Amino acid sequence: MSSGDTRKLDIEKIGDVTVATFTDKKILDETNIQIIGNQLFGLVDDVGSKKILLDFSNVEYLSSAALGKLITMDKKVKGAEGKLRLCTIRPEIYEVFAITKLNKLFSMHENRDKALEGF
Repeated sequence: MSSGDTRKLDIEKIGDVTVATFTDKKILDETNIQIIGNQLFGLVDDVGSKKILLDFSNVEYLSSAALGKLITMDKKVKGAEGKLRLCTIRPEIYEVFAITKLNKLFSMHENRDKALEGF
C-alpha cells in the first residue's frame, strides 16, 4: 500500500503521537479521498494509534467529501478512546471548517508545535 503514488500521507512518530502529513496539495478526487480515508482509518484500526495529529501544511484545497472522511476519522479515534488534532490549516481551508461548524468538532492548532503541546 505504500507504493509511490498511492501514498497520500507521510507518517512519522513524535513521542507517542502519530503525525500524518497530507502529501497532496488538492484533496478533491473521490479515489484519492478514499485512499486517504483508508490510510487514516488504518492508523487507528491497524496500527492502534491513540494520538493522531493531521498536518495540513501542504493542502491548498479540500473537498466536502474529504471533510466527511475527517468526521469519520474523528469518530473512529474517539471510539478508540484516542485524540485527534489538526494543524497548519490555511485560512481559506479553515473557512470551510468554520462555515460547516467543524472547527467546533476538531481540535485545531496553528502549527505542529502548538498541536503537540499537552497532547
